[in-house]
Amino acid sequence: MKYTMLAVLSITWGVSMFNGAQGQTVQQFEALRNKLVDEEIVAAGVKNERVIKSMRNTLRHEFMPANAKKFAYFDMGVAIGEGQTISSPFTVAYMTEQIDPQPSDKVLEIGTGSGYQAAVLGPLVAEVYTIEIVAPLGRRAEQTLNRLKYRNVFCKIGDGFKGWPEKAPFDKIIVTCSPEDVPVPLVEQLKEGGLMVIPLGERYKQSLYLFQKKDGKLERKALLPTLFVPMTGKAEDERQVQPDPLNPTLENGSFEANKKQEKYPDGWYYFRGAELVTDDLAPDGKKFLKFTNDQPGLECRALQAFAVDGRRVKQLGVTLRVKIDNMRPGTTLDQRPSLHVTFYDDNRAIAGEDWLGPWADTAGWMDAKGVLKVPARAREAILRIGLLGATGEASFDNINMQVTP
Repeated sequence: MKYTMLAVLSITWGVSMFNGAQGQTVQQFEALRNKLVDEEIVAAGVKNERVIKSMRNTLRHEFMPANAKKFAYFDMGVAIGEGQTISSPFTVAYMTEQIDPQPSDKVLEIGTGSGYQAAVLGPLVAEVYTIEIVAPLGRRAEQTLNRLKYRNVFCKIGDGFKGWPEKAPFDKIIVTCSPEDVPVPLVEQLKEGGLMVIPLGERYKQSLYLFQKKDGKLERKALLPTLFVPMTGKAEDERQVQPDPLNPTLENGSFEANKKQEKYPDGWYYFRGAELVTDDLAPDGKKFLKFTNDQPGLECRALQAFAVDGRRVKQLGVTLRVKIDNMRPGTTLDQRPSLHVTFYDDNRAIAGEDWLGPWADTAGWMDAKGVLKVPARAREAILRIGLLGATGEASFDNINMQVTP
């Protein structure tokens, strides 16, 4: 069996697919949840104790489809139907922390999805108003939130980018789907001094931004590059910049550009255990990306997403330079350094996967190349590189991808 890694579209983040029993007990779920919080949320830099407590107490498995509950306490986004996903726990925790939730706050969430983000917010604020454009998801989320007795969370089905004017103004707004620009109604419905966190940008090239409303205008602070599902329907169709699924390529495969984020290379996302190294001996240019890990099983990786239409694109040729030092497999043999691609269909369910590697220690920089098979169902994909659970060091540079016959 091939092991899969997901990230936010259905796009998963990078833990081996769980093959355990379907019927975990309450105690097992709690242990997995605490492990997730410790290793993927606290270790990744979330510090707000109230947010951390809410993440420990929120039963994420209750917001998952029955066949996906086994993934509930991995740091991954998972398809929940209707082409939508439940956000990864780190993303939920990070976005929640950014708005500095206070017990007296009235918060608007755009993009209810499963209801998980609203559930995390519920214990932290006075009221949560959440909007979902996809009616079946909105009804299901409302039923789940009511069943779990989130009495201060109120759901609505509609166009989230129009906000909820009759409940405005809001102290805080969280947008969990990605427009190209901040919708004007949300600006109007945010209180003076209020905060809004929102992912903005092209379909596969987004960044999280934190806005504060001052004198009626928004002041912007860039946070992390990110990958988010856009609003279904018109907002996605009217994007000025659309991806090209017939000519998929990678951005910044030599890691030279880092204007958007000083610490990491542009075009890549969700870094764990990564360091952007500047060195005149880099194989291409003056920079390369290095991963270091001394804890077996700990995910060390970086991701990039792209569109690909498997009906027309059958194969992707990939070349790169790689250097592996002192590598030991992680807690399972599949946890070794590689370049791994997971493909998703038009419902953002996994359509298949392929990879280059895994690699053992190399004598300096090594040329690596291969061909990835694209499933006919594929409409988008996530590429990830790194140690992927192994220990030691893995360095990557000059990654190129193009359609091949």
